[in-house]
Amino acid sequence: MELRELFEQGVAAQRAGRLDQAEAAYRQMLRADPGNFPALHMLGFLKGQQGRYEEAITLLNKAVKKNGGDPALLGHYAYVLMASQRHDQALEAYDRLLALQPNNVEALYNRGVILSQQGKPAEAIEALDRALAAAPNVAALHFNRGVVLTALERFSEALESYDRALGLEPGHAPAMSNRFMAALNLCDWARMAAMPIEQAVMLAPPLTFLGYSGDKALQRACAANAVRALAPRPVAPLWTGEAYRHDRIRIAYISADFREHAVAFQLSPVIEHHDRTRFQVIGISTGLRDDSAIRARLIKGFDRFHDFAGLNSDEIARRLREMEIDIAIDLGGHTGLTRLQIFSHRFAPVQAAWLGYAGTTGAPFIDYLIGDAVVTPFEHQPFFSEKLVHLPGSFFPGDPQRPSGAAPSRAEAGLPENGFVFCCFNAAFKITAPVFDVWMRLLAQVPGSVLWLKRPAPDVRQNLEREARARGIDPARFVYAEDVALEVHLARHACADLFLDTLPYNAHATAADALGAGLPVLTCLGEAFAGRVAASLLHAVGMDELVTKNLADYEARALELARDPAQMKLLKDKLVQNLATAPLFDVGAFTRNLETAYLGMAGQAS
Repeated sequence: MELRELFEQGVAAQRAGRLDQAEAAYRQMLRADPGNFPALHMLGFLKGQQGRYEEAITLLNKAVKKNGGDPALLGHYAYVLMASQRHDQALEAYDRLLALQPNNVEALYNRGVILSQQGKPAEAIEALDRALAAAPNVAALHFNRGVVLTALERFSEALESYDRALGLEPGHAPAMSNRFMAALNLCDWARMAAMPIEQAVMLAPPLTFLGYSGDKALQRACAANAVRALAPRPVAPLWTGEAYRHDRIRIAYISADFREHAVAFQLSPVIEHHDRTRFQVIGISTGLRDDSAIRARLIKGFDRFHDFAGLNSDEIARRLREMEIDIAIDLGGHTGLTRLQIFSHRFAPVQAAWLGYAGTTGAPFIDYLIGDAVVTPFEHQPFFSEKLVHLPGSFFPGDPQRPSGAAPSRAEAGLPENGFVFCCFNAAFKITAPVFDVWMRLLAQVPGSVLWLKRPAPDVRQNLEREARARGIDPARFVYAEDVALEVHLARHACADLFLDTLPYNAHATAADALGAGLPVLTCLGEAFAGRVAASLLHAVGMDELVTKNLADYEARALELARDPAQMKLLKDKLVQNLATAPLFDVGAFTRNLETAYLGMAGQAS
């Protein structure tokens, strides 16, 4: 049979989905002619369809060397590189394709997606805008433009992009999902109220839903829906019951946030205090890298560190199985660029969630969730897919070596010299209408007081100030804290009087920062994990009197403190005194407790 006829049979079989038959035809061609370009190209494309990316890349790379000017080949090659997380090489291939076809929509689209994942949103927008100029009626392009605009904190424009995608394709589920996120980030409470909670459960990202509702049952349902989308089909477990006999328990901490991120700051002292006689501690990075000091500190702290950001989830799982990990800790849950689906491959005997996501993963392949008696009381077990494990004190590790500089004056911080300073450095998406109502009533009842907020994006600021005016408060009483170096930020807490927490999603790292800087935090105990973290932290510094049970008590307590300077001073003095011995900042004891929990998960006596 002639090679041309074999090729035509292979292509026909491939189009019909008979991939084994197509592969047989292409391989017969390559046995006759090992450098046959059409066979190399189409077999490589076929292997990409099967998810066999390494084979695909090898075959397509050979084809590219033979004919690097073939647009279809370059498109297939670039896509396989992208699918295997080889982003820099994929960009090079797409650039070669765009040199031949400057308006190739697929190439521009995928280039935008890659640049977005690499944390280069401005370049990503440029690529997507070029694609939209060539194909303005493609819903996926508008959706991805919205994703990138969100990264740029241009939330109103992002919402418009999602709306445009849905106008073109009414059933576009990702756009429907991300509209919830955009409305929450915008503090567009009217838009949020118009979105049915039932729809949010089905479509909203679980992290977003934590800000929408403190209903524990609905949070579990939302997380479970997301897991079904991440891992729609069961996969064969990589670990099938083998007993490892290691001298030390191998713990792998897996995160996309080993960079300038709160999780990295919280984890690093724990890594440094692990008992190396009993544990080998391995870091697995699956996200963006940076040149930050905290990433360098983590890399130095781990016994072994692997940057697997360039690998797909299947490959990462296989690598971890080969390492014979005993206990795998997911630090991301449903946040950011997390790779929760790695755990669906069951590569370790024990798989647990901790620290990075304040809620259930809803994943049947995560065995344990590490919390404490405040954030995850055992009576809440029905609302978690994982088995709850409690640490004494708080589940949250504090760093006793937090950097701090000299405190600025109030004037230097942009604050009035006199008057009570309420502050909240939480992200704006945590500010909800009921809490904002309380804040505005406090400003109205405490003359000369101000509200010190983390600087929001311009469209968010516009919304907050409009809502303040609607409640009779002059937005001039808002002061915005600019982004500064961590040591400067920690030091400027001294200029505030009282940190006001949010609900249903509390302050977490921001509360720990405030408490560590000696600033009292007033919280309202929520129903679910995300709304109970500040209470856990306050308990761990011996300040339970700052935990209220409902918003009415929260408001009354804040007003009482703002009107009583002597009581406020006593609280601050007590907090500063407690910090010297607080369990929250005793990282050595915290790490021992965490290790005891690990031994229990592994079925070993401590």
